[in-house]
Order: sequence, then structure tokens, then C-alpha cells
Amino acid sequence: MLPREFGKWVFVFLVLSPTVFNPSVSGLDIRWASKKRHMREKVREMFYHAYNNYLTYAFPHDELKPLTKSFTDSLSELGNLNLEHLPQDYTGSALTLIESLSSLVILGNNTEFGRAVLWLSENLTFDVDARINLFECNIRVLGGLVSAHILATDSTNRFLQGNYKNQLLILAEDLGQRFLPAFSTPTGLPYAWINLKYGVMENETTESSTSGCGSLILEMGTLSQLTGDPRYEAVALRALRKLWSMRSSLNLLGTTLNVSTGEWIEYSSGIGAGVDSFYEYLMKAHILFGKEEFWRMFHSAYLAVQKYFRHGSWYHEADMRTGRATYWQLTSLQAFWPGLQVLVGDISAANLSHREFFHVWERFGVLPERYLLDYQMLHPTEKYYPLRPELAESTFYLYQATKDPWYIKVGESIVKSLNLYTRVEGGFASIKDVTTMQLEDHQHSFFLAETCKYLYLLFDDSFLADRNYVFTTEGHPLPVLSSWQEKLPEAYILSNWTSIKRERQGRQASAMSLQVCPANLKLKDGGKQVESACHVPDAFADHRCINDDDCGVDSTTCRRRSCSMAGYCGLWLLI
Repeated sequence: MLPREFGKWVFVFLVLSPTVFNPSVSGLDIRWASKKRHMREKVREMFYHAYNNYLTYAFPHDELKPLTKSFTDSLSELGNLNLEHLPQDYTGSALTLIESLSSLVILGNNTEFGRAVLWLSENLTFDVDARINLFECNIRVLGGLVSAHILATDSTNRFLQGNYKNQLLILAEDLGQRFLPAFSTPTGLPYAWINLKYGVMENETTESSTSGCGSLILEMGTLSQLTGDPRYEAVALRALRKLWSMRSSLNLLGTTLNVSTGEWIEYSSGIGAGVDSFYEYLMKAHILFGKEEFWRMFHSAYLAVQKYFRHGSWYHEADMRTGRATYWQLTSLQAFWPGLQVLVGDISAANLSHREFFHVWERFGVLPERYLLDYQMLHPTEKYYPLRPELAESTFYLYQATKDPWYIKVGESIVKSLNLYTRVEGGFASIKDVTTMQLEDHQHSFFLAETCKYLYLLFDDSFLADRNYVFTTEGHPLPVLSSWQEKLPEAYILSNWTSIKRERQGRQASAMSLQVCPANLKLKDGGKQVESACHVPDAFADHRCINDDDCGVDSTTCRRRSCSMAGYCGLWLLI
């Protein structure tokens, strides 16, 4: 029998870390609590500095230009690198306001949330002649609307009191219906671009990305749950299944593809731009909807990432057909990965990668868009920082998992850098070049939807106290409800999460991490070895290491690997 609500998913990871900060044991120092309150209020002030300047100089247009105190109608520009087919009479869809709705709830501003809902219900229309990117509009606009609708109409939500009906859901359903023609392809993979008024345009490009085709299920599945109309979930699920069927024999997927033929265009792949949220949505869809199918996909995909992309604490890119490394580079979007690993229960691996990303942040003051690992230099043209949230996001997840105060210090550093380098009188500006800290006249909507939100939740997680949420890739919270669960795997019910002391390692693990990484436990099924998802080593025999944590667990024997005195990984034989 299912519990009324799926148990505390993200927050059961308190038992996973070997360095848990336990205030119930040590006592919560008054200065520590005061520091967190101080940082919370600093983030609150940052949010309102960005939000109020948007309302003053940009609303109801899409995004703020903080340097000139003007606006940009950017919904049709998102993902449109060449700025092609821009509309002539589009005047914005209040994108930043929609993106701010769930943040207003988390900050406890019931009054402003109510004003925003009223304005949107009376003024917003999607019947506009504008060609938009399906993926961007889905995660920002549809995700913002369905999340805010749920928060507004949840009678148990102590953060909001008001008579909200279905104003936001009506808008969300109208938008979802306008998405449907994009899926009318021979493969079921959606076009990357669709005109909100006229549907798929003549001679529309058939090129799309793995993220663009495989990161729709959370928002569109939620829309189906809320409306009772199965079409939205059905088309998103069909696209996801088709995409998964296109994987290589190594369980890797490429980056770009043709939605009409189902053929790959770019075979190189990684965990960064073009693929990142595909992995994220497999895991989160499993949590949100309980389908075992999503878990099976994710498990195989995660193993492949760890086997073919991981090199020590870093992740390079590789050819989906051969697994051979193609590009050795850090991209800022990869910084979401440690947060996803927290959901898997792979806390040690998450911590290692997170520390590498934070080291780069400290080196430059912010996280550059692209850093060439093989040359130890910035990418010559992608030296910008557009206020991205991914490092703050992973910091939030790791703090929830460990309660280690170090992550609070990371959050402090991020807040300090944002105020030092990106804050201007008219809001917060993107950085054009991290070597000079030259600014760019753009305040992206995700700064309010994600960056400020994750930083605020890092210092004050009271919003999460009595209900568990899955956060979309744009930071919009969706509650995990038993009524949405197709099947709740027994191993993931809260009562079955446990702290297990491993005989030789003295580490802690969860039921989930033991399921995918039995390590030195006795294996069932006639002693058949189970491939491990925890710390799967890279495929390079000459991998250098500093300590045992760099080496992880052998993927076929589940044996721990150790770092030799010469700095190379080798098997640690277990008796």
C-alpha cells in the first residue's frame, strides 16, 4: 500500500555522508544560526534587487537589460544562436515574472505572488506570432506555470493563503496544446522550434538536441496529471523512448540528431550542453512518477557515463560509438552533475566533482562557460558567465545530503562573487569575459528562478520541511505525490533507507546505492557479479590519482581500487 506521499526523497541522504553535521548531537551554535540567517537575508535582498529592477525597467517584456535599464523580448531568442526568424510584433510574455513565481512562494511573499497571478490571468496570451524553442519554453514557461499552479492551489501549503483557482493551469494547458504539433514527425521526436500561433513552420529545421527531445517529461507529464489529458505525457514519453532506442551499444547517446529520420548528427557526447538534462529527467521522472522504466534507462545511462566520460574527478566528452575521448573540457552546465549524483546516493563522487568545480570558481571568481582541461586554459571565445545556477544547485543538494558546514561556506563565496562582480545599479549583469570581468547587458530569467532560489534554500530550507519536491531543470518545484506514482519501488520507501557500515571501508550507504553498487557485500543470483554505478573508474590505464577516492570501485568486480605510492589506480583485493 502506498503511503499518502512518497517519502522524503532528497532529504533522506543525511545518512549517506561519512562527515555528517548533526546539530541534534552537537547543539546548534547561536553564531552558526545567525550566520545562516544573515546569508539568507543577503540572498533575499539579491532576489528583490533583480526582481524590482525587472518590474521597473523591463516588465511585461521577457528579460531585463540591467546596464541600460531596458528590456529584451528574448523568448524567441533563447536557443536561437543565429537570431533567425525573429518575430516583428512580439512584445514579450513576462518571462521573468513567470520564472519568479515559485521563488516568490519560497521567499514567503504571498502578496506579490497574488498580484503576479492576477496580472498573468488577465493579460498573458500565447496566441502570438512567435517562433520559440520548444525545450526552453517548456522548462521556463510551462514549468513555471504548472509549478506555481500547484503551489497556489495546495490547501496544505502554509506559505500561501488565497483563493487561487485555475488561472495558471488554464494558461499552462493552452501552451501545452500549442506544443503538440511539434511532435508530428515520423519518429515522434519533436521539432526544436514551433510557432506559438501557427505551429511548425514550412521548411523548419529538423535538427534538435538530446536535451531538447528528452527533457520534456516532467513538465508535460505534470500537465497531464493536472488536467487529466494524457496527450502531453504520451508525446513526451514517446519521444523519450525513441531517443533511448537510438543509443549505441555502449548505452551512450550523441548530442544532436535529425527528428525526421532519427539519425545522429553529432556523435560526440558528454554530460554538458545538449545532453545534460536528459540524464537529469530520467532520474527525476522516476522519482516523480514512479515508473520503473525510467529507472532502468537511468541506471544504464549512468553506468555508461561513469565508465566512458569520467576521468578522476572530471568528465570529458566521448564518441557514443566507441567510447573514445573527443573533447577534454569543463563546461559550466556540467556543474549540475554532483546534484544529480546526490539523488542517486553517490555522495562521495558528487563531493569530488563539486570540489573541482568550486576550485575553478575560486580561480576565476565565477565559473567560465568552457575550460579546456587538456590545455589548462579558457576556451578562446566562450569565456563568459551568464549568472548560471548549476554550482549553487549542486551545493544545495550536497548540503541537504551531508549537513556539512563547508557547503555553507561555498554558498557564502558564491554570494560574495555575485555581488562583487555582477551586481549593478539596474540589477545583475552577465559577465562577458571572466578574465577582465567585463559585463554584458543581460539578466537571464533563470537568475531569479534558480540561482537565487538555490542559494536561498541553502541557507533556509523551511520550505522543504513537510513535503518533498522534485526541482525541474529550471528550478521549478513539483511535489512528489502518491497519486502520481505508477509504482513505488519498495527499496525507495523511507523506512527502508538505512545506514550500513561496510566492514572494510567504514562508509555509509543507502538502500539505493547498495542496489546499484553492492561493493563487497555477498551477491545473490548464484554469485553473479553486478555492474556498479558507484565510482566506476575511467577507462584509462594510466589514470593518475592523489588518494583512494579518486579511484573508486571496479565496474565489473565491485572491488575497491586504491591509489598506489606512484599515483596510479589499482585493485584493492578483498578477502
